[in-house]
Amino acid sequence: MVIRLDYDRVAMLNRFRQFWTKVIAPIANLLLRLGVSPDAVTLVGTIGVCAGALVFFPRGHLWLGAVVITLFVFSDLIDGYMARTSGTSSKWGSYLDSTLDRLGDGAIFGGLVLYYANAEAGDSTLMAAVTLWALVMGATTSYARAKAESLGLHASGGLAERADRLVAVLVIGFFSDVLDLPILLQIVLWYLAIASTVTVVQRTLSVRKQVLADPANAGLGTPSGSASAGSAAPGPATTSSGTETEPGPVPGADSERRGETGPDGPGADGSSPRS
Repeated sequence: MVIRLDYDRVAMLNRFRQFWTKVIAPIANLLLRLGVSPDAVTLVGTIGVCAGALVFFPRGHLWLGAVVITLFVFSDLIDGYMARTSGTSSKWGSYLDSTLDRLGDGAIFGGLVLYYANAEAGDSTLMAAVTLWALVMGATTSYARAKAESLGLHASGGLAERADRLVAVLVIGFFSDVLDLPILLQIVLWYLAIASTVTVVQRTLSVRKQVLADPANAGLGTPSGSASAGSAAPGPATTSSGTETEPGPVPGADSERRGETGPDGPGADGSSPRS
């Protein structure tokens, strides 16, 4: 049953990606003809996301911030399409895209923290703390996977993957403001704070189980069993410090940019590199 659900989710994300690829193709091709680079699109998209979150959210304009962020989020599809079309996919593009994605994530949740800290907007110390916890655990979720994969282990999946968190916050944040039902956003943020925490615990237990199952390769000086067998799961590039090249904010976006596949690949815990 789980396999069936995973298959349905991947199939749905693939259809989503194919649809939006057709939509953004003319825009991407025009930018290429104008000499705009994929990296420039990535940078502009991140600036737009951060501006939308940090300018509008703290003032209480949640619906407007969500709209602005969503518009710039599509740059994550455009830059990947441009890189593939122009043949400029590279590790640098993947690194830049993933690093700037972290800034965008932080700005979105950080903007909501400021919203609740503003006495003239959200005015809730409790929700500011909950939102901050959701931000921290969201970042830890990504780091847990990245560090595990840097050690040749697997740590994907869970209740609250990256794209799930962003889509939930933007969609519910929009309707929460438009319908004047702040409780909707509060429920989602409570859920994300709890679900992200559970996801970190799930990934941690998964890594521990893998290490205990292969004690001969448990030392840092030895390759893990999965890595030595050449079966490490494909995933985002990582550094020795465990920085994960997770995907962009749109589910299914840019599936070939970071080389991730499966339910925790494009559009799940991220899209893929320009590599």
